[in-house]
Amino acid sequence: MKIIDNLDAWRRLRQQLSGTVGFVPTMGALHRGHAHLLERSVAENAITVLSIYLNPTQFNNPDDLARYPCTLEQDLQVARELGVDVVLLPGYDDLYADDYRFRVEEHQFSRELCGAHRPGHFTGVLTVVMKLLNLVRPTHAYFGEKDFQQLQLIRDMCETFFMDVEIVGCATVREPDGLALSSRNALLDAAGRARSAQFQRLLRSDLDDAAVARELDRAGFVVDYVETREGRRFGAVLVDCGDRQVRLIDNVLVEQVLQAAMASAG
Repeated sequence: MKIIDNLDAWRRLRQQLSGTVGFVPTMGALHRGHAHLLERSVAENAITVLSIYLNPTQFNNPDDLARYPCTLEQDLQVARELGVDVVLLPGYDDLYADDYRFRVEEHQFSRELCGAHRPGHFTGVLTVVMKLLNLVRPTHAYFGEKDFQQLQLIRDMCETFFMDVEIVGCATVREPDGLALSSRNALLDAAGRARSAQFQRLLRSDLDDAAVARELDRAGFVVDYVETREGRRFGAVLVDCGDRQVRLIDNVLVEQVLQAAMASAG
């Protein structure tokens, strides 16, 4: 496995690569959800590239950025074990030589759901993803469906700008109690982790959106939103963990909600 922190070295290597190239961009703190993306890429492509870059431009809260877990050595070991070929470790000056003067902005969907509560977040996401896709030039790039709004925005961006890459969405990987895997889960204390399992269970319940939000509030969550649109119910909550709040997001297919309603009725 090659570990590259120099973009000129990466460009030279990229010229030598042939066949399909799968790409998994991450901010590190890898978990089984990331592993699933990497396994898909390794199975489906001749070469798999992983990037690890904690992108500051997508954080609207500096404290959130400062608390984000960093586990680089563990991440590199996971990548080796999964058969990743190249790990890119760019720095801020590599990706933002312009100091973020140029940005990719979307003016509709990026301002709804998570975007309504995290101003500038998706501008940072889309900007860094476009930069990374242009650098890596993959044939396939893999993203998890837990961040479904992000996935859809990236798909739309690539289509809009005629980018020659297939964006592959991968099913959400969950803990046994249903909590969607996320790097932020590592920030939960024991009480917050125990409470968090209720988030997904309520999203899947046969209650309407307003009732789900009320039940989440009663369970001790701070609710950003619960909203159903285009066949999915989306939710975002804050979990109080003593000296900090941890933000969790998730989404479920309406079909699954309907199945839950039919099961409870039967």
